[in-house]
Amino acid sequence: MKKLIVLAIAALGLYSCQQPTKIGFVDNSELVNEYQEKKDLEASMKTKIEKFQQKNDSIGRSFQMEVQDAQIKAAKMTKVKQDALMTQLQQKQGMLQQQYQVEENAIKQESQSLNDSLLSKIKKYVAEYGKANGYDYILGKNEYVGTVYYGKEEADLTKELLEVLNKKYAEEKK
Repeated sequence: MKKLIVLAIAALGLYSCQQPTKIGFVDNSELVNEYQEKKDLEASMKTKIEKFQQKNDSIGRSFQMEVQDAQIKAAKMTKVKQDALMTQLQQKQGMLQQQYQVEENAIKQESQSLNDSLLSKIKKYVAEYGKANGYDYILGKNEYVGTVYYGKEEADLTKELLEVLNKKYAEEKK
C-alpha cells in the first residue's frame, strides 16, 4: 500500500513538471480571404473571366447577325435550301456552345488548381510557424463550422500569421 502511495506521488510530481500544451487557433476564413496572394489571384481570374465573357458576347452578337441575315435570305429560297441553311446554322450554334463550354471548364479548372495550391501553401506555412514557435496544436475555426467555438484572444494567431504571410508574399512578388 505504501509503495502504491509513493508511486502515485511520484507520478503526480512528474506530471506537474511537464510543460502545458501550447495551443493556438486561426480563423481560416479571415486568413485565406485577407491573404494578399488570394486577392491577387481573384483579380487575375476576374480579368480572365471578363475577357472570356467579352469574347463570347462578341461571338454571340456576330452569330445573331448571321442568323438575321440568313432569315432574310431564307425568304427568297426554296424549302430544301431553307432546311439546309437552318441545319448549317444549328451546327454552327452547337460548335459555338461546345467551344464556350470547353473554355469555361478550362477557367474553372485553372481557378480550382490555383485555389488548391494557395490553400496548400497556407497550411504548410501554418505548420512551419507552429513548429518554429513551439505550438503543439494550431486549430482552425470558421464562421459557421469549425473545431474551435471559443478561444482566448491571445491564442488567436490569425492576424499574426496573416501579417507574416502577406509580408512573405510581398517579398516573393518582387
